[in-house]
Amino acid sequence: MYTIRFQPEHSLLDIAWHRIFLPDQVPDYARQCLQQFVAQGLKPGYLLRMDMRESAVQPRDTLDSFASSFRDFPKASRIAVITASALQRMQVLRVMTQPYLRVFDDADAGLDWLLDAPGSATQADQRRSA
Repeated sequence: MYTIRFQPEHSLLDIAWHRIFLPDQVPDYARQCLQQFVAQGLKPGYLLRMDMRESAVQPRDTLDSFASSFRDFPKASRIAVITASALQRMQVLRVMTQPYLRVFDDADAGLDWLLDAPGSATQADQRRSA
């Protein structure tokens, strides 16, 4: 359903979703994310890459469960969401309103932006205002 990886050397939480979540699955996912976040010693201001290419647009009740379950989750300093789906991109930008969020088609471009690598400001950088 999902993969959670940490790269403590970059203060990076790297998540890949592999399918749609059901509303009752989200609280367990949120608990697992938080437990691993704490175990890895990450702090607020971390970097987050969410690769959603293998999932799909989430149902409304699942979005409500995400909002509730992640309400108190530590805040990232930058979020890169990876998806090639126009519908999913629109849903992400509607639901995730953080000004420090960008949507990318390519996972490497998203990681480059997160790590602020040279040349990371490419056309793949889909700003909320675009």
